Amino acid sequence: MMVTSADKRRKSERMPPTIFISAGEASGEHYGALLIAALKKRLAAAGRSAEFFGMGGARMEAAGLERVVRAEEIAVMGLTEVLLHLPRIYGEFRKLKAAIRARRPAVAVLIDFPSFHFKLAEALRREGIPVVFFVSPQLWAWKKGRIRQVRKYIDKMLVIFPFEEAFYRERGVEAEFVGHPLAELPLTPVPRAEFAAENELDPAKAWIGLLPGSRIKEIRDHLPEMLRAARGLAGSFQFLIPLALTLNAAQRTEVEQLVQVNGGGLAVHLVEDARAALYHARASVVASGTATVEAALIGNPFVVVYRVSALTFAIAKRLVKVSHVAMANLIAGKRVVPELIQHDFTAENIVQQIAPLLADGPPRQSMMEELAKIRALLHIGRAGESGAIDRVAEVTLETLGAKVSQV
Repeated sequence: MMVTSADKRRKSERMPPTIFISAGEASGEHYGALLIAALKKRLAAAGRSAEFFGMGGARMEAAGLERVVRAEEIAVMGLTEVLLHLPRIYGEFRKLKAAIRARRPAVAVLIDFPSFHFKLAEALRREGIPVVFFVSPQLWAWKKGRIRQVRKYIDKMLVIFPFEEAFYRERGVEAEFVGHPLAELPLTPVPRAEFAAENELDPAKAWIGLLPGSRIKEIRDHLPEMLRAARGLAGSFQFLIPLALTLNAAQRTEVEQLVQVNGGGLAVHLVEDARAALYHARASVVASGTATVEAALIGNPFVVVYRVSALTFAIAKRLVKVSHVAMANLIAGKRVVPELIQHDFTAENIVQQIAPLLADGPPRQSMMEELAKIRALLHIGRAGESGAIDRVAEVTLETLGAKVSQV
C-alpha cells in the first residue's frame, strides 16, 4: 500500500511532537523552565502533549526536560576561561548533536548562551530543524559580523530589549520584541518576615545584596572584592549572597569557603531566592549580567561591577562599541547606575558609590525613579497581549505547526 504525504502528516499530527530546548546558564535556564510549562499548558488545552529534551539545569528538568547535557557542566565565560574548558565543552556539544540526529525534533528553541548556541544552530539547520532563538546575543555591542550566522541559521530571533528588534530587522533578520520576562513577575516575591525566618535574618536590620554572578569563575573573580567592600561600610548590615541553582555541591562549598576567608566578622547569609534578596535589600552590588536587569526591574538601587582576565578584557575593549556596560544604562541611554569595571572594581570604589544609596535622600530617590522608567520600557503591558514567555511558546508552536504541515 502506498503511503502518501497526507498519511505521513496525519501520523505526525497524532504522535507527540519532540521539542529541543537548550539553555546554558542560570537566567536562561529559568526562562527555559517557564517555557516548558507554557508549552505544556498550550498543548494540553488542545488535547496534545510533547516530549522535551536538550540542555538545561535542575529547574528545566523538573519542568519536564530530558537532560542530554547538564547546563552546570559547561557554564564558563570569557575567552581564556572557555579555552581552558574547550575539550569538555566540545564533548558535551557532540552529545547534543548525536541526540538531535537520533531524535529529529520538530523545532528547536535556543535560549541565550550565544557562542555555544550559534554552533548548535548551524548543526540544527544541517538537519533541517527550524530554530527559534530567544534572548538575543549582544551583537549590537560587538561581533556584528555574526549577523550573517543569524540570517543563515536562525528562523526567528525573539528579543527582550526594545532597541534590538530594529537592529535585526534593519539587517534582514526576522525579529520580534516580546518584552522582558522578568518585567512581568510580581514585585513582591516573598514577604520580608517570611524571607527573614527562612534565612535566619534579622528583619529589623538593613540588608545589602552581594550578587557576584551565577558561574563559579565569576564568583571567584568578584566575591572577595565585594566582601572587602562590605567590611568597609559603616553600619550594622546583614549581607545576602544568592546562589544560582546551576552551581553544583562542590561549587557551593567553594562559595562558603570564599565567605569564610574574605568575610570575617560580617553577617553573611547564603540564600536561594535572588529576587527576594534584591527586593528586600536596601541596596546591592551586582555583577554585570541578567541580575542587573532584575535589580533594575525590582527597583533596588545598585552598583554594577565586573572583572575578567586581562586578556579577555584587552580583547573586549577593542571589540565592544557601546557607551555603557550595564544593561540598565544602555536601555536608559544614560548613566543611571554606577559601573565599576576591571581596574575600577575595588572595595574602596564600591563603598564610595553605594554609601549614598543606603540613606534616604536625593541620590537614592533619583536612581529609584530612573529604574521605574526602565521597567516601563521593558514591559509590553498592552491590553489583551500575552507575556514574553507565552509569546515564545506561541512562536514555538507556530513553527512546529509549519514543520508538521511540510511532512
